[in-house]
Amino acid sequence: MKKGEIRTGIVEKMDFPNKGVLVIDGERVAVKNVLPGQELEVMITKKRSGKCEARALRLLRRADAEYEAPLCPHAETCGGCLYQSLPYEEQLKIKEGQVRELLDRVILQEYAFEGIMGSPLWEGYRNKMEFSFGDEVKDGPLALGMHKRGSFYDIVTVGQCRLVHADVCRILQETLSYFKQQEAEFLRKQTHQGYLRHLLVRRGIKTGEILVDLVTSTQVEGGWKAPVGEEALLAEWRDRLLALPLAGRLVGILHTKNDSLADVVQNDETKILYGQDFFYEELLGLRFKITPFSFFQTNSLGAELLYQTAREFIGETAGRRIFDLYSGTGTIAQILAPVAGHVTGVELVFEAVEAARENAKKNGLENCTFIAGDVLRVLDALKERPDLIVLDPPRDGIHPKALPKILAYGVERIVYISCKPTSLARDLVTIQAGGYRVERVRCVDMFPGTGNVETVVLLSRG
Repeated sequence: MKKGEIRTGIVEKMDFPNKGVLVIDGERVAVKNVLPGQELEVMITKKRSGKCEARALRLLRRADAEYEAPLCPHAETCGGCLYQSLPYEEQLKIKEGQVRELLDRVILQEYAFEGIMGSPLWEGYRNKMEFSFGDEVKDGPLALGMHKRGSFYDIVTVGQCRLVHADVCRILQETLSYFKQQEAEFLRKQTHQGYLRHLLVRRGIKTGEILVDLVTSTQVEGGWKAPVGEEALLAEWRDRLLALPLAGRLVGILHTKNDSLADVVQNDETKILYGQDFFYEELLGLRFKITPFSFFQTNSLGAELLYQTAREFIGETAGRRIFDLYSGTGTIAQILAPVAGHVTGVELVFEAVEAARENAKKNGLENCTFIAGDVLRVLDALKERPDLIVLDPPRDGIHPKALPKILAYGVERIVYISCKPTSLARDLVTIQAGGYRVERVRCVDMFPGTGNVETVVLLSRG
């Protein structure tokens, strides 16, 4: 095969998270964003060192397991969800197989692989969405939603997204309609000119409380054509949201300014337009205050399964000191605290640490301490020694210089919670070399419709 050739083939398997594998003329060909069993027409885009990559041109035949037509109206164009056309049971099978294959390559001895737990909700499960302003095609009308699959620039308006509650879609549609009427400009990545950037919506699954944050640049000059100032512009947008017939309750409407060159939701300055700058969500009988930018699991009901698994895996905790490293807003620490001697959480984001301290106080937990700082550096300053450790790092896993410091404590048990199994597999090599063995592994699907999955691992010393 040569670059530029067009071939046909059937997807035989999926490598995590979204890479389909076809075998054409005896060679493996990797194609992104396809599904097992699909017959495709593909173009070879790269061939190097015996590896082939291709781009899907046309779907010739759906996989036997797929629905005749995707349930989501945006499935063909939106880059947010890969598995929308598959029944949920099939999604779970794929994810379980991917994790098992990755871990079997690196785990050195027999271990208990306990399968995958499905999310209690596979539609309307997300408590947070970040939508982008843009256009669906160059110089097209204003759009608000997710990036088009395979595109850095084009935006698909996802007014009927199946991952969120209908309230979130109503807020998106009303926001888009309003700013279209005002002829507002979105911030263009090439020129960094424009006003509208993102719409952040967070809605508690348990509480129904809704927090909305409009993220813009500070470029008010020429940012919209309507003859009004920014204060009046945002006041009318706020009032239109408050007039919406929602099942939940709006508790806060915010305006955040962000002039970062990067295409990220970043807080340079936030102003409250209505209510408050936080909402509450509940997990396993505890109540958590969540701010716009603090980390909190996006699937509340799935998080309860995840943290129940972590609590089960950690075992006997009475009187024990536990380190919760990469603790976020302190959810795991506070779930373990009632059955532990003391829990110390370490988290890089100061805002999340402040929320964790406040949440612990509201939940009546006095045996939690939360420290703001990088795990790599904080461990050097901590004088106390843990009996047990829980690790819940970001997607890229644990910093390679932090791992030896963690292993040096020599604790009896470590529970590792991972949202990216490839990072987990890499870290397990080092952890096993440091004297730990894998005892149990269980997956929890926190992200139905997408290629992502959480994995919980119990490691024991010796």
